[in-house]
Amino acid sequence: MLTGFKTLVRKATSLFTSPEDQSYPIVIPRNNHSLSRQNLSPNAVKVLYRLNKAGYDAYLVGGCIRDHLIGAKTKDFDVVTNATPEEVHATFSNSRLIGRRFRLVHVTFGREIIEVSTFRANSAQDDNDSVHKGQTSLKGKDSARSTHGMLLRDNVYGSIEEDAERRDFTFNALYYNVQDFSIHDYCGGLKDIENKVIRIIGDPRKRYQEDPVRMLRAIRFAGKLGFEIDPSTAAPIKEMAHLLDHIPPARLFEEVLKLMGSGNGIKTFELLREYGLFRYLFPDTEALLKSGWKRDDINPEAFILQGLRNTDNRIQSGKTTAPYFLYAVLLWPSVALRHEEFLAQGMPATPALHQAASMVLDNQVASTAIPRRFSTPMREIWDMQFRLPKRYGKRAFLLLEHPRFRAGFDFLLIREASGTELGGLGDWWEAFQHATEAQQRDLIKSIDARASDNKDGPKKRRPRRRKSNSNNAASSDIKNNAPSSTNK
Repeated sequence: MLTGFKTLVRKATSLFTSPEDQSYPIVIPRNNHSLSRQNLSPNAVKVLYRLNKAGYDAYLVGGCIRDHLIGAKTKDFDVVTNATPEEVHATFSNSRLIGRRFRLVHVTFGREIIEVSTFRANSAQDDNDSVHKGQTSLKGKDSARSTHGMLLRDNVYGSIEEDAERRDFTFNALYYNVQDFSIHDYCGGLKDIENKVIRIIGDPRKRYQEDPVRMLRAIRFAGKLGFEIDPSTAAPIKEMAHLLDHIPPARLFEEVLKLMGSGNGIKTFELLREYGLFRYLFPDTEALLKSGWKRDDINPEAFILQGLRNTDNRIQSGKTTAPYFLYAVLLWPSVALRHEEFLAQGMPATPALHQAASMVLDNQVASTAIPRRFSTPMREIWDMQFRLPKRYGKRAFLLLEHPRFRAGFDFLLIREASGTELGGLGDWWEAFQHATEAQQRDLIKSIDARASDNKDGPKKRRPRRRKSNSNNAASSDIKNNAPSSTNK
């Protein structure tokens, strides 16, 4: 946490003896906090000033403010305004309207996208109460719920105070005003950051019913920030986890990437299982882990934890990781189990692998959609686990040129690190990659010699017998029985 942040919170809340007595918003002037324009995306600042110049209110909101206050880096700078999406779009020529469920505007600056949303108010279900209280919404009212109470559309526009109440967690209801450089806290987010607490705004059950993905977000923040989930926020999660079944698989796919790709995958994985959410993201994997299935060459839980550990280390060291690799790790134990079942039915090894991969992927896409651009390299990584041991002749050189070699090799190292005994296969391939051509040929010869000693090397193909047609069957029999010229 940044130096002086606790002092900032104490100054902001010193007038109040208890949370019940506190009055919101708490406004932190520029001289009492360290967030400045130098900490912000220049393009986000441009959007704020442009909207202000056009006569609209505009603020930075949520994660970028929260992350700065706890000393974390942030990539996303979200803007909220009282301008409608159509008005924002008309203000920026480099923008486009997106979304039906939540109408937004993306303002593009090269590769950077600044997301601009309009202040949200109460949904249709609560709108009558707002009218009775004298609250009015801007034009563009549009809201709908499913039979399960989930918000299908939430395009009811209102004031900044209403918008704060519609945010998910208290530390995401922080707003930065570029006109006077002040921070506005509407729901006690500063105090919760100080106490490292994740607290949902409003009634937890109602908020999870509106959007079940908020349960996943609570877990993600707990894993990413190292915060504790407030008991009242955590209490309904196990009971309401089943609501994730009503979320589109494509949306859950993106959520999994955020959950496991934050550099805190192990902690997140453990929390997802603890709160009963993992089974709705990876049902086959959870069932396998719960069954306790394992065999000599794979311990599913140890393998997944090792894969997540490697991924966390890469992300924390500033390296990237491919989404398909993460999914390949999480689904490999299920592929291994199905492969074993097909082998037991007498199916050859390679067709058994392909059938196992298809079955696992078909089951998985019902929970989290996996685009073909990811499922194809996943299959290739799994296939490489059966090809990498076959290093005879020219095969090693061909495998080294395979576009998925590096991913398959890294995957193999995870298997070895999690306890799978592969006879030093990882070390062999590590040496082969960095050897000269002469050394590579010596490495292959050592494998050929060892295979010959063990009688498990590559078998020579038998010449295929030519089939004879029925009309020439008799003459064929005569030819087959006649002594050959070599035996004379």
